[in-house]
Amino acid sequence: MNPSEIDRIIAILPFLSTIPHRDWQHAELVSIDPSTPHRIQEGHMLQHAMFMVKGSVRIHKISEQGREITLYRVQGGQSCVLMMASILGESEYEASASIEVESEILLIAVGVFREWMDHNKPLRQFIYQQFVQRITAVTNLLEDIAFKPMNYRLAHFLYTNTNDDLTALKITHEQLAVELGTAREVISRMLKDFQNQGILSLSRGNIRIIDRFALEEIIQQYRS
Repeated sequence: MNPSEIDRIIAILPFLSTIPHRDWQHAELVSIDPSTPHRIQEGHMLQHAMFMVKGSVRIHKISEQGREITLYRVQGGQSCVLMMASILGESEYEASASIEVESEILLIAVGVFREWMDHNKPLRQFIYQQFVQRITAVTNLLEDIAFKPMNYRLAHFLYTNTNDDLTALKITHEQLAVELGTAREVISRMLKDFQNQGILSLSRGNIRIIDRFALEEIIQQYRS
């Protein structure tokens, strides 16, 4: 890896700035897009630590019945804490990962990564901070699944993924079901209810928000 490429990566992943340039020979920058037959599945023993330079990877769980739920996304400047836990704990990966858009990923062999962790405080601090942030996010997700009704979760997803200027969301009912961890039929029925209430309009693969205030009212109803 040449010095200019290393400098570009460090600008995005500044916690790697303390890694000596000579040690970067053990790292590899790869480009992957969704069409590449590359997917990390639950149960894999990982051979590399991965840091996102750019792009987006969806981290998700798949039940024995084949139902999916999105746990979180890893984007530029981030890492997957479940991958780090697997590597540091020398255990199988506890989720699945799918590339969503063209992405650049920094790969570091597991043995080298453990050495970097031992000798570089900024890297350790970054990993620990990522653990805290992701654990909080996943805990909130579990609380929503356990204690909040689906109409709240759907309203919250639609509200947070649109705004006053961007009212249309390009997503299928099946994709929404995967995001929220439920059946497509449940999502279709609830979207139809929202449409009948004048909250949104539906077309093939698209949802257009008509009344954001109504979505906000649903959200606030279950937050109080």
